[in-house]
Amino acid sequence: MQERFPMTRFGVMKHLRLLEEAGLVVTRRRGREKLHFLNPVPIRLVHDRWVSKYAEPWAASLSDLKSQLETTMEKVFEIYIKTTPERLWRAITDPEIRSRYNFGARVTSDWTPGSRVEMSHPGGLLGEGEILEIDPPRRLVQTMTALWSDEVRSEGASRVTWEIEQVADSCRLTVIHDELREGANPQLYGGWPMILSGLKTWLE
Repeated sequence: MQERFPMTRFGVMKHLRLLEEAGLVVTRRRGREKLHFLNPVPIRLVHDRWVSKYAEPWAASLSDLKSQLETTMEKVFEIYIKTTPERLWRAITDPEIRSRYNFGARVTSDWTPGSRVEMSHPGGLLGEGEILEIDPPRRLVQTMTALWSDEVRSEGASRVTWEIEQVADSCRLTVIHDELREGANPQLYGGWPMILSGLKTWLE
């Protein structure tokens, strides 16, 4: 990364630390490597507050262009929500609550390892998957196959991991969407910033 900027390695590290402290960059360890991911959720929160409805189409077009040009097929999103782990867990797993911030879609399951997950709305089934791991109210891992169009159905299954960590009187929620093929359709993961922004608004 340092080779791409006219500064020393330590200068790059300093800037990355500042972005991480601001919540704009999320880091994940993979063996000896430290990977950095752009966290678009805080930017979406600013967007929701300040971008006018007239500028929205332009902002959305640029966002879509960015998604198409990025090739890293592991997407990491992080947000802080002033709530308890139990209340946050319920908002993730309760179908009625989930529909209020998930584009109107209900997500239903028995919430046990190996059980089926369905995402649906009155018009039909939007997605399906399987619970891989579950540890209430800390961690949920599931597969998901999008079904709302032939285009996304052809992408096959991907994996979504929800991680909840209590921080003082708030929770840090990290959503990792991975096992996406390189060049995967942005519709599969592009809605996360809006979903998490809506979740934060509903809980706070």
